[in-house]
Amino acid sequence: MNTAIILAAGKGTRMNAGINKLFMLLNNKPLLAQTLEAFNNCKAIDNIILVAGREELQLCKEQILDPYGFDKVDKLVCGGSERQQSVFNGIKELGENCSVVAIHDGARPIITEDVIERCIEGARVYGAVSAGVPAKETIKLINEESFVEYTPERGRVWITQTPQAFKSDILKKAHEIAAAEGISSTDDASLVERMGIKVKMIEGSYENIKVTTPEDIIIAETIIGKRTE
Repeated sequence: MNTAIILAAGKGTRMNAGINKLFMLLNNKPLLAQTLEAFNNCKAIDNIILVAGREELQLCKEQILDPYGFDKVDKLVCGGSERQQSVFNGIKELGENCSVVAIHDGARPIITEDVIERCIEGARVYGAVSAGVPAKETIKLINEESFVEYTPERGRVWITQTPQAFKSDILKKAHEIAAAEGISSTDDASLVERMGIKVKMIEGSYENIKVTTPEDIIIAETIIGKRTE
């Protein structure tokens, strides 16, 4: 069984919208509903665990799950104060027969079924994968005073996205170790890397943006609009 854990517990403070950005409308549908729709329609996904903030659990049910009838969402879980804790809370709800788990940001509504499927298949083969895209621009690593310390070769630099997919036992162990050692990370793949497990990059899409600022709303609406023309 393949399970998707969708993270919707973030505050989205950079949006300055007065409400959680996940409930903002993109082409007349809540952003989070756009995200869930892709996973709900994907044949490679068997069930979905939605992780939301405690104060928004009922809102998710009333404005997202009930109106849109996402039949694969079988669990609505309370998130933690940080992303890593929210993921771990979702992991604790995985069924015993779950073989592959995909972690995805609820704020990435333009994800396609094709990318999801390739990540699931990649996890079956390699154990751990992450969607991403090659960097288009040169990246500079700087020090605390903003002086350049290192310029990595652009051809080897990728921008990480979600979904990230893993064999369930690998991801569970990575989070258990991180919790025990007090390690904090916003990237699940990096926790797996700490175990000495190689993470395979799966090419995603430059359209698979994370909606963070008001400008991103405009971009996302434009992309979704073109897909529905």
